[in-house]
Amino acid sequence: MFVDQVKITVQAGNGGDGCSSFRREKFIPKGGPDGGDGGKGGDVIFQAVSNLSTLLDLRYQQLYRAEHGKAGSGQLKTGKSGKDLVIPVPVGTVVRDFESRVVLADLTEDLQEYVIARGGRGGLGNEHYKSSTNRAPRRADPGTPGKHRVLFVELKLLADVAIIGFPNAGKSTLISKISNAKPKIADYPFSTLVPNLGLVQVGDYKSFVAADIPGLIEDAHLGKGLGTRFLKHTERTRLLVHLLDFSIASNRDPIADYETIQNELKHFSEELYGKPQILVANKVDHPEAEAKLAEYKERLEMLNPTLFVCSAVTGVGIKELVFKIYDMLHEKEEE
Repeated sequence: MFVDQVKITVQAGNGGDGCSSFRREKFIPKGGPDGGDGGKGGDVIFQAVSNLSTLLDLRYQQLYRAEHGKAGSGQLKTGKSGKDLVIPVPVGTVVRDFESRVVLADLTEDLQEYVIARGGRGGLGNEHYKSSTNRAPRRADPGTPGKHRVLFVELKLLADVAIIGFPNAGKSTLISKISNAKPKIADYPFSTLVPNLGLVQVGDYKSFVAADIPGLIEDAHLGKGLGTRFLKHTERTRLLVHLLDFSIASNRDPIADYETIQNELKHFSEELYGKPQILVANKVDHPEAEAKLAEYKERLEMLNPTLFVCSAVTGVGIKELVFKIYDMLHEKEEE
């Protein structure tokens, strides 16, 4: 199951109490204070790991507690510090405060860590308060409480390219042809309900990561059809591949579809709307589809000169598209 957002609560460990104690040993009548400090409470730490691809584990455990520090004791013994609690999450995880939605951590690299809740400090023992005027202090401080947070954790896929378009535009078929991804493919809209990642090989030593984004519809930026859940997965990509359906079974207007998707991108994020795009006339594998393309081609090239004609089923134009994607990504890196 693909889970890309959860609400959890984390509680760092409390610090241990300091000790009020006096040295009592034979032949040492005035031993003085020897209370030790309390141990530090454990931290709660998020760690990004590359072998996870979903937040499923966090859905089933929604409260995370780190260990409390132990109290200090006599003979200046410091209490044991509480163990840190490390929560593994997928690379690409964003951690926000639940109420304010302020971003607290953005984990984009493997093994990157962030302390989301710090453990409390251990209290000082009475040995710290001795002085020339107070040789028998009885003061010892309690440990401070650990940080408590309610968090909104979401996953944004890390991919170089996002394949976008209306439902049933052929996005899943395309990513299955160019990469190692094996998405569900069916001849009805919304057969893809979760994003799919695939590694695309370009020659022997070159590659990029593509993401198949579930179909977008009008008002997706307002959450219609889970649009905002899907659009967020395009935010980290460097390039968009926009598929238009030219199949004979479809009576859709490609120009209207193009403008609708562009409008959704713009309303969701100006930065996302400004990303470079490749426009793909897909499912052109029939004479009637070719005739339909001839009718729209000039206007589509005016909207986006980077236009490719493909059929994900027959493979026509796929190789050329893959090399164009790689070239544009490489140009972006150089910039």
